[in-house]
Amino acid sequence: MQGRVLVVDDEKAMVLALKGLLGKEGYHVETAGSGEEALRRIETGSFHVVITDLSMNGVGGMQVLEHARRVDPDLAVVMITAYGSEKIAVQAMKLGAVDYVPKPFDNDELRLVVRRVMDTVLLRRDHRRLLEQVERAFGFEQIVGQSPAMRRLFETIDKIADTDVTVLIRGASGTGKELVANALHYRSPRRAKPLVKMNCAALSQELVESELFGHEKGAFTGALGRREGKFEAADGGTLFLDEVGDMPLETQAKLLRAIQEKEFERVGGNVPIRVDVRLIAATNQDLESAVRAGRFREDLYYRLRVVELAIPPLAERREDIPLLIDHFLKEAARRFARDPKPLTGEALRACVAHEWRGNVRELRSAVEQALLLAPGPEITPADLFGRPAVDESPPSGALPATFREAKERMVEAFERDFLRQALRRHGGNITKAAEEVGMHRQNLQQKMRELGLTADDALTEPE
Repeated sequence: MQGRVLVVDDEKAMVLALKGLLGKEGYHVETAGSGEEALRRIETGSFHVVITDLSMNGVGGMQVLEHARRVDPDLAVVMITAYGSEKIAVQAMKLGAVDYVPKPFDNDELRLVVRRVMDTVLLRRDHRRLLEQVERAFGFEQIVGQSPAMRRLFETIDKIADTDVTVLIRGASGTGKELVANALHYRSPRRAKPLVKMNCAALSQELVESELFGHEKGAFTGALGRREGKFEAADGGTLFLDEVGDMPLETQAKLLRAIQEKEFERVGGNVPIRVDVRLIAATNQDLESAVRAGRFREDLYYRLRVVELAIPPLAERREDIPLLIDHFLKEAARRFARDPKPLTGEALRACVAHEWRGNVRELRSAVEQALLLAPGPEITPADLFGRPAVDESPPSGALPATFREAKERMVEAFERDFLRQALRRHGGNITKAAEEVGMHRQNLQQKMRELGLTADDALTEPE
């Protein structure tokens, strides 16, 4: 990227000399013949570095510095000072100037100062741009949901992300545990350092320790050289251990020591290696049962579970399904360069009623497949499931005349039962039930009227 420089001086000869000198270095150079003009140029221009004379008639270099820092804190200001002005230059440095060059200056010295300052500014802006991209990629917009359970999850992530607290993420397969780990890391002060991930269930018992702690040459058959482990790779950043419940007991003891002591030895080595790592673990297992059965160390369990984040299965937050579908459709259309296709109302109701045993991962796969393969302009239930979305026996009595009518009956039965349970949990209080299911009170009342459901009905067991 070509750096943009603003040269400010009320001596025309100096302005021309600096413009020529820096232009030959490949910079885009603009000039201001007074401090007043510089203030206007800083307001309207997009500069990386301002080089300004300290002493000018009218608005001086200190005022230019203060204005530049106020308009753009990342804008670097280099002062050119007259002989004997070193004390004022030091004061300017305290106010935010990055450097100063005394007159008469050496051209090579000025080139070096500007190059160093420009490299720093460009690197800082590139880093911020990268962090913004990461934030978009791993912020809450990737963890979609407005249900009460998900709002509580987001609030907890915000509270603990900027700490080094160890976190245990609980949730069934496909609920998004890795996305939560991403959000914790990229919202933390460690986000500029690595987020290293390891799936403990994907490795044999023999390889888990080597993967975690690395190994020395000759530590075991096939160890042809020294290898860095995940702990070393994550130094200064975050280590995410997925499916931690599958870790062998012997390795659990070494992991516990590494967490407590913040040091470990490579396999086959005896030299302690110190690291600064934040640990996030995840599991879909019942660790409490594993502790009772002796398959998981109780001391490690409590060390990992300083803060626990529980991700609800999709079946417990069905109100989020339309939001997830919209998100996945837009994402897939962009990734596959396809025109977006909406779901029919019948398909959307079928998705809300579907069991989704594979949780968000299954929903995403179904939506992506339907977008690619649906023959019509809209996505139908057949495009998503290839069969009825809810595999249940039809209600007693006369069979519906059409598949659509059968599906609508099933969706209506689900909605009635879902809302009745929410109302029962709150003793018939419509306001509290609406808050729990993520609906406005008026919308819940309207839905209850459509379903013929009253608050009193919710307090009695359905026949």
